[in-house]
Amino acid sequence: MINFARYYVDFIREFFANIGEFFKTIFDAFADFFFSDVAKYFQNLINATAKFNFLDWLIAIIILGINMVFIVFLTLKVYQLFRSYFRFVKTEMDKDELLEEVALLTQKTVELADEKNKILMLKLGGASASSQLPGKEKEQKPTPQAVGPSRFPKLTQVDDEYRNVITSVQMTAEDTVGLPELVNRFINFSASRLNLYYNPKIIMTYFAGMASSKILILEGISGTGKTSLPYAMGKFFNHDSAIISVQPSWRDRAEMIGYLNEFTKKFNETDFLKELYETTYREDLNFIVLDELNLARIEYYFAEFLSIMEMPNESEWKIDVVSDRQPNDPKHFVDGKILVPQNLWFVGTANKDDSTFTITDKVYDRAASIVMNAKAEFVDAPYTEGVKISHEYLMSLFEVAWKANPISPKALDNLGKLDDFIAAKFKITFGNRIMKQIKLFTPIFVGCGGSEYEALDYMVARKILRKFEVLNLPFLQDEISELLVLLDKLFGKNVFKESIAFLTDLKKMS
Repeated sequence: MINFARYYVDFIREFFANIGEFFKTIFDAFADFFFSDVAKYFQNLINATAKFNFLDWLIAIIILGINMVFIVFLTLKVYQLFRSYFRFVKTEMDKDELLEEVALLTQKTVELADEKNKILMLKLGGASASSQLPGKEKEQKPTPQAVGPSRFPKLTQVDDEYRNVITSVQMTAEDTVGLPELVNRFINFSASRLNLYYNPKIIMTYFAGMASSKILILEGISGTGKTSLPYAMGKFFNHDSAIISVQPSWRDRAEMIGYLNEFTKKFNETDFLKELYETTYREDLNFIVLDELNLARIEYYFAEFLSIMEMPNESEWKIDVVSDRQPNDPKHFVDGKILVPQNLWFVGTANKDDSTFTITDKVYDRAASIVMNAKAEFVDAPYTEGVKISHEYLMSLFEVAWKANPISPKALDNLGKLDDFIAAKFKITFGNRIMKQIKLFTPIFVGCGGSEYEALDYMVARKILRKFEVLNLPFLQDEISELLVLLDKLFGKNVFKESIAFLTDLKKMS
């Protein structure tokens, strides 16, 4: 045992001596490098300079200068690396502290919510217990038909406002105008009454879009009058448009329509729901504006509307609001549903920037898209009044235009050839839905005072060529050039101006 103890003591001494020697060696190396070696380097330099001539001194100054710059640069880089590392470590520590604090607050919120629910349950339990006192038999009473306030206070308020009100539109002789007069009158009205200026093509496109779809999308750069156009339309038709600001938090229909609070048994009504319900009472033209609709994904929160408005039977355009029916629900509810009326159009405004979402083909294919990228010039218009027209009258104007201005057989044949070429070269086709919209849009555009090829050019650019943006354009340069040649061949040189300009821009971007 004594011998092992001596061995172990010697081992410990030798081990720590080696550790000390290790650190001493490192310290000596640093001392030699930063003191002895540096002094030796300078002494060698001084000795060598005794034999330097002018050229040697010149080269020495240049080389030593470069070396000093490199050393300073290296030192700064090392300093920056250490500084970045310590900042990163501090940031991560701050994040961890914040996450812990958020978790703690969340836990306290849950505890408070549980406490609130327990208190409410105790109150409800006490009320129910007091209604069933011992020794008393339970009396059978008939269920009341309509007791207490409605779960839809805003909508029942609309019912009250329209009770005993005549909602039919009383048109005068001045209101019975045709489509060209309607376009000119709106332009003069906006200029003289609202100081808003629009060129005729935009207004013709707007009315033609109303004839082809219940959804209009006004897109373009900011400040070109996208929101003011449906606003002016509401003023022109003597019934203000409802402007609903889309919020980035909208994820589903509940954000737009509202939802039933199961605890309070009240429906959280939105302004959109109120405006939608009010249109069921009216017979004139109504516009609900979804301002900046692509701040959230429209195909999420507006999905139900996109689906029902595809149904051919307009009596099936019903939006589910609640799953059950109560006696004091709003008057125009049908089994908890609202029928979307035909005198209503949804108008969305859209900007394209980093803060917005891309509008998908599912939406574009169902909507009438209107591009507004420039302000219209000043219009010196006479003072002009608006008009009062019913939805029925507007539809009669559309019916006349559809019969009077059908797409010519030659134009249809050329569209077919264009469709075949695009399908073969770009794997994109017009489809039945788009062809239906073209046949509805073009006669109205012509009836408003435009030309057939101008309308077709606009629809091809907005409905078909827009889809090219997602293609691998650098590998399709030759095909785009061939398409430009085909457009001139089928419809005339530079007739399809918007389509040619769009394709030319695509070639430049790729």
